[in-house]
Amino acid sequence: MTERPEAPELTNPRTDQVRKVARLSGRSARRAAGRFLVEGHGPVTELLAAAADPGSRVRVAVDVLYAGPDADPAYAAAARRAGVPVRTATAEVMAAMADAVTPQPVLAVARHVDVDLAALLADGPRTLAVLAQVRDPGNAGTVVRAADASGADGVVLTSGSVDVHAPKVVRSTAGSLVHVPVVVDVPYADVVAACRAAGVRTLATAADGALDLDDLQDEALGGGGALLAPHAWVLGNEAWGLPPADAALADATVRVPIAGRAESLNLAMAATVCLYASARARRPR
Repeated sequence: MTERPEAPELTNPRTDQVRKVARLSGRSARRAAGRFLVEGHGPVTELLAAAADPGSRVRVAVDVLYAGPDADPAYAAAARRAGVPVRTATAEVMAAMADAVTPQPVLAVARHVDVDLAALLADGPRTLAVLAQVRDPGNAGTVVRAADASGADGVVLTSGSVDVHAPKVVRSTAGSLVHVPVVVDVPYADVVAACRAAGVRTLATAADGALDLDDLQDEALGGGGALLAPHAWVLGNEAWGLPPADAALADATVRVPIAGRAESLNLAMAATVCLYASARARRPR
């Protein structure tokens, strides 16, 4: 079979193609195209690996890989193994397409990877993370990464949360966005109701939570309690947390104990602590 000839190098940063890629830094363009940018070594490596893996938990489709003059040839080889077209580009073109302040030598355009809430719950998840109107890209990306690292089964971002396909969020996940299923743009009350119908208990984190995380871990070590049943950790907005009316919708509120003098943990830290408590509870004894 004759191989498809390589497309010529992109050298003009003002072409329609380059501008189309650059516009994906904006939310409206991403929504209209159903595409998003993936930049940098870790995220691009994980994206191409997932695209080539038919057993990946997240279905990944990649339109094209753009490689700058300093890109390692291994990226192009990985892209071709995944059936992804490769376009070479000058450093000026790569800078024009990139969102990052310091452009990386590789950049890919991929299709949105979010999944349906009903489909996620139908798989019988044991642990989920629910981000309720979380707006900070770094926090959202870090929680996705922590969910992946701790072995959680998915992440849900409610309506009003940051766009998980935004470049800063994608970079913050360090590749985990293509490892763990993510649901987006579902009203908070609908998420709680759907979890309850699926037998997944919602545990809202709160500084004055009725339950103590240490007590829940002790119960799990004794063979029972909330952490051994299917559950979803609910975390509220960075600035105002979870409003009382929303916390009341959850099945329980949980506080993370603070032994020192710190006033509180930030959202991503609290999420990581809770997710690893769940992972510890599930560990075979």
